[in-house]
Amino acid sequence: MAARKKSASGSGAIEAIEQWPGIDSHFRLIIVAAQRSKQLMRGSMARIETDPLRRRNTSIALEEVKRGLVSFKLSDPETGENSGDHADAKRRSE
Repeated sequence: MAARKKSASGSGAIEAIEQWPGIDSHFRLIIVAAQRSKQLMRGSMARIETDPLRRRNTSIALEEVKRGLVSFKLSDPETGENSGDHADAKRRSE
């Protein structure tokens, strides 16, 4: 089991950011996982095997981000692209 680094509040709920592919801050993790959770609520297929009676969309989204299954791109406000992070809405080939 991976070692967990405790947050400032001492909860230890989120593992060290270095272990999450492409995630450079807790804020980015929250934004990407929230957008993926919304996609799951709207009917997207989960990219991991799940038990619908035991797993919630937020847990599924966090696990997908942790495994690197959710791609996203950062936008550049200077070039006029859309602001914010955007989780990939396309399903990967299965």
